[in-house]
Amino acid sequence: MTTLTPVLTGNWDLPDSFTLGGYGEYEAAKRALGMDPDAIIQIVKDSGLRGRGGAGFPTGMKWGFIPQNDGKAHYLVVNADESEPGTCKDIPLMMANPHSLVEGVIITSYAIRANYAFIYVRGEVLHVIRRVQAAVREAYEKGYLGANIFGSGYDLELVVHSGAGAYICGEETALLDSLEGYRGQPRLKPPFPAVAGLYASPTVVNNVESVASVPSIVANGADWFAGMGTEKSKGFGIFSLSGHVTRPGQYEAPLGITLRELLDMAGGIREGHELKFWTPGGSSTPIFTAEHLDVPLDFESVGAKGSMLGTRALQIFDETTCVVRAVLRWTEFYAHESCGKCTPCREGTYWLKQVLKRLEKGQGTEDDLATITDIADNILGRSFCALGDGATSPIHSSVKYFRDEYLKHFEIGGCPFDRAASTVWGSK
Repeated sequence: MTTLTPVLTGNWDLPDSFTLGGYGEYEAAKRALGMDPDAIIQIVKDSGLRGRGGAGFPTGMKWGFIPQNDGKAHYLVVNADESEPGTCKDIPLMMANPHSLVEGVIITSYAIRANYAFIYVRGEVLHVIRRVQAAVREAYEKGYLGANIFGSGYDLELVVHSGAGAYICGEETALLDSLEGYRGQPRLKPPFPAVAGLYASPTVVNNVESVASVPSIVANGADWFAGMGTEKSKGFGIFSLSGHVTRPGQYEAPLGITLRELLDMAGGIREGHELKFWTPGGSSTPIFTAEHLDVPLDFESVGAKGSMLGTRALQIFDETTCVVRAVLRWTEFYAHESCGKCTPCREGTYWLKQVLKRLEKGQGTEDDLATITDIADNILGRSFCALGDGATSPIHSSVKYFRDEYLKHFEIGGCPFDRAASTVWGSK
């Protein structure tokens, strides 16, 4: 496969891509507002669009969970709190093509019969917040937001809300608590947001890329979208290549493409080096090695090999990287970002960090490998949200694939990768 599918990224090279003039006149939204809302939900169901935020839940099905004629306000909340280590697709999308998101918000809100929508953006990315605010302002000025949009009788108010920079607020219920003005912590489910979400009302929480994909589906049809990708993972997605790759960046391609194909388009691993390990979907997904180069990057194939497609954040590491140190850095992040609500995550991530520090310095023992996997086992499936589960992924997978590298730290009493490059253990 050598063909990319530039849909969301199709206008990124234009100097005015982020303006209404560079984007277009919201033709998909005009068409959608002339349709029955249930018909739009059905189109999205037929397209096979699955959540692009990591979980991969069918988007149209999530919309269909919203109860109708219940006398309550309905809300759409766009999760733009992108903060997974290695994930960098939503931020450039909002910078280069924010109007695709705004148009998607209009269509999605109309489909779920919501008159209020929120875009929750990570607070540190001030430049992105300003870019999205400018796009929303342009849409209001053209009459694409507000009262009686396109003369359809449909009203929609859209608010851009900046978070305070907490990874936990990427979890949908913690995001809702933060949006309501409370400390961001995950809620006990059920009830799910579709029944009792924002302000205890039916709410749909979708990822930026999921919502931004909707206008192209309405414009081109469900069959067009379903014609790309694989049987169960349909459509296209943005694959973010970072790390030790010749041309890192965003590659929009059909689901089911392989890392080998993406690397061919990205110029391969940096010159003079070879692939050691990589993440298929950010740091919270179990790592892969060179033996997984030809695994189709779709939800089913990646899952069958023991990992998760996640956010398609492909972090590439060559043979100069110490896997123990990389896992320690990720674990330090999760320990720092744990909200502290549940004991397994709060205590487990802390102790994982302490033991990994000792292991990385070569001061541990082989028994410590059993300790960290035992701690990870006690976190997995026992925390309020997926942060705890995600923190265990690099632990289990690194011990599985690189146990010898952990043992080498004990043997030499330190990290073998701290020595001169010419004597790096495993590089020859």
